[in-house]
Amino acid sequence: MTEVAFHFNAPDKLEYACRFVRKALRRDMRLAVVAAPADLERLDRMLWDMAPTDFVAHCLGSATPELVEASPAVLTHDLRLCPHRQMLLNLGDVVPASFAEFDRVVEVVGRDDGDRAAARGRWREYAAQGYAIVRHDLVAREGSE
Repeated sequence: MTEVAFHFNAPDKLEYACRFVRKALRRDMRLAVVAAPADLERLDRMLWDMAPTDFVAHCLGSATPELVEASPAVLTHDLRLCPHRQMLLNLGDVVPASFAEFDRVVEVVGRDDGDRAAARGRWREYAAQGYAIVRHDLVAREGSE
């Protein structure tokens, strides 16, 4: 069964996603990042702007099929465009339709009320389908580091 985790209280969801993707790739994981098209474009630019020592190999789902297959991280609004099923990082407001095809799903939740409300809805949807959910409070982690 797919492992589902919520990472709450991200000060900036896209900055957090950059760090998360970098860390996942350092662990040789292949992942899909799903979000709204405008957020994906911004995340793509942010990943390219990281320091050279933090290079994150990635592409947009709209790239050529060969590039998408070769890229360990695929940024997409349509998971059908991504061949990877190891990990899914969801930055969107809804539960992706094909999330159960992934080994692991990570939901990133910001600090604003609208994002938190959408996350509560996603949490309920996963729970209603019988998924055990792991909760990570990023504020609590900041204080312990």
